[in-house]
Amino acid sequence: MIGLSWSGGKDSALALEKLRSTGQAPGLLLSTVDEERGVVAHHDTPLTLLRAQAESVGLPLVEVLIPPAASNDTTYEERMAEAFEGPLAEVSGIAFGDLFLEDLRDYREKRMKEIGRAAVFPLWGSDTRALAAEFTGRYEATVCAIDLEQLPGLDPGVPYDRKFLDALPSSADPCGEMGEFHTFVHDGPVFSAPVTFALGGMDISVDGRFSYANMAPEAD
Repeated sequence: MIGLSWSGGKDSALALEKLRSTGQAPGLLLSTVDEERGVVAHHDTPLTLLRAQAESVGLPLVEVLIPPAASNDTTYEERMAEAFEGPLAEVSGIAFGDLFLEDLRDYREKRMKEIGRAAVFPLWGSDTRALAAEFTGRYEATVCAIDLEQLPGLDPGVPYDRKFLDALPSSADPCGEMGEFHTFVHDGPVFSAPVTFALGGMDISVDGRFSYANMAPEAD
């Protein structure tokens, strides 16, 4: 059984769809979460919404809690190692939604090899412009985070759609592979039902570089 690294964004959803279509359906989702704030790093998506996504796609969610600002070679690696000795013990590999960053792929492959697991990349090498167009035609997602240094003048909390793609500067990757933006997917082919949520105002991170949409489960 393999697991799928799940951020709640578009690449995660597309990776899940691709794996299922090629007979490699994952048995679980794996998410790393800031243990103080209960959100996904970089995306700022609340854990409650990740759980709602997991329920809708029909897979258990393994949550690895990471202290804020944990470095890759200390607490982060320790917590991941604990997970692979515990709830991920039966997992033979982890799939990732990476598209073309060679250094990131090398890092993931190295870490997986160290613990005797495989790293799988179902979307690797995809044309990101074509992938973005395909996604926006079949899924619904919201831009949950913006890197203001790379995308000045753009705001989170808007749909990830053709209008947003047309507003991107030519230097930006349409899938945000360079960290320009992140998304939260709430409906599409891999979901049994839409994931509902509410949007508040925007938050600016402490260093002023990132802007986040305040997302929360929709009140009953």
